[in-house]
Amino acid sequence: MKRLFSLFLAPLILHAEDWPQFRGGNGTGVSPTKSLPSEFSGEKAAWRAKVGDGVGSPIVRSGRVFTTGMTGDQRCGVFAFDATSGKALWKSEFDTGKLPRITPPNSHASSTPAADAERVYVYFSTVGLIAFDAATGKEAWRYAMPKPNYLMDWGAASSPIVYRDTIIFCQDDDLTPFVVAVDAKTGKERWKTPRKEMLAGYALPVLCEANGRTDLVIAGSGKLKGYDPATGKEIWTCNTMLRTVMTSPVVQDGIIYIAVQSYGDPTRTLKHALLEWLDTNQDGKLAREEMPKEFLERFDLSDKNHDKVIGPEEIDTAFQDPNNMVGGGNTIQAVRGGGIGDVTKTHVLWNIDPKTPSNLSSPVVYNGRVHVVKAGGLASCYEASSGKALWERSRLGNFGDYFASPVAADGKIYIAGRNGFIVVLQDGPELKVLRKNDLGEEIIATPAIADGRLFVRTRESLICVGGQTPQP
Repeated sequence: MKRLFSLFLAPLILHAEDWPQFRGGNGTGVSPTKSLPSEFSGEKAAWRAKVGDGVGSPIVRSGRVFTTGMTGDQRCGVFAFDATSGKALWKSEFDTGKLPRITPPNSHASSTPAADAERVYVYFSTVGLIAFDAATGKEAWRYAMPKPNYLMDWGAASSPIVYRDTIIFCQDDDLTPFVVAVDAKTGKERWKTPRKEMLAGYALPVLCEANGRTDLVIAGSGKLKGYDPATGKEIWTCNTMLRTVMTSPVVQDGIIYIAVQSYGDPTRTLKHALLEWLDTNQDGKLAREEMPKEFLERFDLSDKNHDKVIGPEEIDTAFQDPNNMVGGGNTIQAVRGGGIGDVTKTHVLWNIDPKTPSNLSSPVVYNGRVHVVKAGGLASCYEASSGKALWERSRLGNFGDYFASPVAADGKIYIAGRNGFIVVLQDGPELKVLRKNDLGEEIIATPAIADGRLFVRTRESLICVGGQTPQP
């Protein structure tokens, strides 16, 4: 009788391996799942669903998979599927209004949702934050935010996180950057902290437990900063970042790891990038009429001699905060959390210039090793304790662009290329490629992992591999 009772109870106490935000729990890109396949293909997927154009990653919470996609010229959809069967559970759509300029391969459906036990939280650049009931898809609340502005039209791609009963979102744009926290139940603002020194960036906020407290950590132009997640008050800064930060930090055991590649070298600021993107007549100067209208005020501040042209003597400092004139370059670094004030000289454990990190793909820290990948299919791996290179710039056998970040589980590293191939590495101190799998569709988004399954958001579809017998 006791055994029979335990059999009835067992399904009630099982816990799903959630992947509730971009790159899973606290953005680590690591899952505890077992029996994750190394060999698969798009043709033999467990299930797939068309969801429209998008590059935001899927998330998994309580057996449901959520993703977003454009369903019309000015319509965005939020989709929910059963993680095991792929059965469509609900779809909610909302009007986006007039859409801003963006640069390919970005999509207007670019943000990854976040979820708790009750709701799914979605960001859209022209709307702000929207909360949906996780079980029904019914809209619960909206929180309006100013539309982001990007000097070089990259477009929005930042994602929210859930911390306790709060939704936190960082909008680092080129005009009015900030980080904000809203109540998860009501959508009411709790605090909002300006980040006026920042330029456009896409780092995900992460939490770091160290020195007896939990800090909210955000990477941005020139600076890695720690905030009090309850109030938004800045606690510490580490001034070791580069100008443009599109990757996200990873936290493990109170240590913050980040890999950044930013255009240019440490002695140059925005000159080359600005001229490449905005100098339409290619005369080596930026004229006022070449500026997007929303940046005219900032242009005038940068035009020191008021001749309506930003010339060679002005361009290196144009559009930047005078207290944060930082250049480009490469870095992979480890920073100890839990500091107070300026920790630049006290908390950096190691900082290397490897010439290899991607400016788009975040690192994954797995079993004491830091893995990074960059365009061309070049992978590198470093000891997390010291930064010592285990291998550098080694080819994966899959040439092309890499926008998705590596993810890890079951002793394997999964690296998705834009060309639709996912390379699977055996975890270890030496590079060992297990398989190269073709899903047959462009991949920009980072895959999600839960319960022995890999969920891949391609340009138009959501594909599940593993976990059950493939469909014929």
